[in-house]
Amino acid sequence: MSESYTVIATLLGGLGLFLVAMELMTDGLTLAAGQSLRRLLANWTNTLPRGVFSGMLMTAIVQSSSAVTVASLGFVNAELIKMRQALGIIYGANIGTTMTAWLVAIIGFKLDVHAFALPAIGIGAFIMLAKSKGPRLGIGRAMVGFGLFFLGISTLQQAFEGIVANFDLSTITLEGNAEVIGYLCIGVVMTILTQSSSAAIAITISAASANMIGIYAAAAMVIGANVGTTSTAVLAAIGATPNAKRLATAQVIFNIGTAIVALLLLPVLFYAVEAMRELMKLTPNVGVSLALFHTVFNCLGVLLAMPLNNRLVQFLEKRFVTVEESLSKPKYLDKTTAGAPVMAVNALVLELQRTASHIGSAAKQTLDTNISNVDLDKKINAIYQLSSSVSNFIVNLERASLSEEVTKQLSDLMRVDQYFMTCAAILSTALETRIKLGRLSNTVLEREIEMFRNNSCVFLNSVPVSDSELYFEELENSYHGLKSDRDILKENLLITGTKGQITLAQMINAIDFITEIKQLNEQWYKAIKMLAQLESDTRGETQIEIQDENSATESEDQNTQDAAELQDGEDLQSSAEETKKY
Repeated sequence: MSESYTVIATLLGGLGLFLVAMELMTDGLTLAAGQSLRRLLANWTNTLPRGVFSGMLMTAIVQSSSAVTVASLGFVNAELIKMRQALGIIYGANIGTTMTAWLVAIIGFKLDVHAFALPAIGIGAFIMLAKSKGPRLGIGRAMVGFGLFFLGISTLQQAFEGIVANFDLSTITLEGNAEVIGYLCIGVVMTILTQSSSAAIAITISAASANMIGIYAAAAMVIGANVGTTSTAVLAAIGATPNAKRLATAQVIFNIGTAIVALLLLPVLFYAVEAMRELMKLTPNVGVSLALFHTVFNCLGVLLAMPLNNRLVQFLEKRFVTVEESLSKPKYLDKTTAGAPVMAVNALVLELQRTASHIGSAAKQTLDTNISNVDLDKKINAIYQLSSSVSNFIVNLERASLSEEVTKQLSDLMRVDQYFMTCAAILSTALETRIKLGRLSNTVLEREIEMFRNNSCVFLNSVPVSDSELYFEELENSYHGLKSDRDILKENLLITGTKGQITLAQMINAIDFITEIKQLNEQWYKAIKMLAQLESDTRGETQIEIQDENSATESEDQNTQDAAELQDGEDLQSSAEETKKY
């Protein structure tokens, strides 16, 4: 009983070490890569072969195809890369994950792992405990994970040697198709339970090296591990956008298709594996043969899938077609985009651009008397909810993984979100004021107010993307033009009201209305300028120098806004006293 307990405890301990190591290595290397990971996935996947190479390289480095797959889901969701590009990454990740098998087969059983694993754990732990942030923290995590990775392999080997020593394995044989399917299912279940194909493959190679299972049984388990790893993408796609679901489906189709081909060609593949092993003069052992088999059938699957890639994309684009998401539900923010800070910034920019378009639409309903304002309150409340989702998403990002650059970008995005929330609040007030105002008895002033409203509607529906070198200059000119129009219109209202040509109530309501529009334009201008610059920066474009005709204008606007509103109140009081004289 005690020996059985020791074997089981050792097996569980080795598996636990391996899983913790994989998570630490994945998190650490992803964090250490930072901006480099984004550039690699976004800028080097413009063709299918490049996508395959990128996915292979990143998986070999991070040591987790699941991590790269989930990151790809997030990048597709944030529209940094297209689904066609992401498919190449998925294909490459399947090849890159074979590096684990090679590490286990060649390094794991030959070196004294304690000689370098323990120092790596110690150094990495010191780095982590030194209150490091950003890439340094990532390096510390990766080093600890690297050391635990090899300790886990060593412990698994000891566990399976104990199983062989204490149990009769003579009944475990591989005969017929039923047994192959059985071992395949074991590999699938093992990967789903551990959420790591690397762990399942390490267990398989350890068991095969200890003569617990035959070579064909181990091959079937390796194939099953390849199928089981799709569970991570499927889980990550739950509640995600349609594109993320399409990509997860693509991985399921690709991995199952590769598994079917590998099973059908199992004897042929092993014949090719043995020929390649002899040609490459590799050590003739079970671990090396399985590692080579894992690499060969994954490469074969990629070669078969690449010519069919366009058809697969066309097939998937017709799936998961849903009705347009409700306004209050984020379209780009989900758990996949939160996986990497840089990816989150891009998703937030897209979400705020979407919010901007909804505010522009609500502004038309509020300011244009010819457009029905039915359900406008629901639309404004939905904008509040969407802004709240954006704020919560930013606040809940892991602070330790944020670089100074990303922290600054998130701060700017939070500011943009607050500007938009203020816009929503102003829209609610402006609608009430417009209803109270009605139409002025003075037709000239009524036309001026209508023109100011229409010009503001155009401004509030301007594109929130820097689409030309003159974008910021044109945006600023429009804003200052509207400010000037409002000042002239306010002066005309005060003069006309003072002369008694419109009622005092109309004058006050009209000034309140155009002041609220002015505040709306101001909040929109600040938000849209900052958002457009962030969009330009996060896309890696050359920063456009913002032309400012008057460098003191912005600071003056911010510092004197309260004073200006106070002056409005004094003007109204003065005009009321003048009206009494008449």
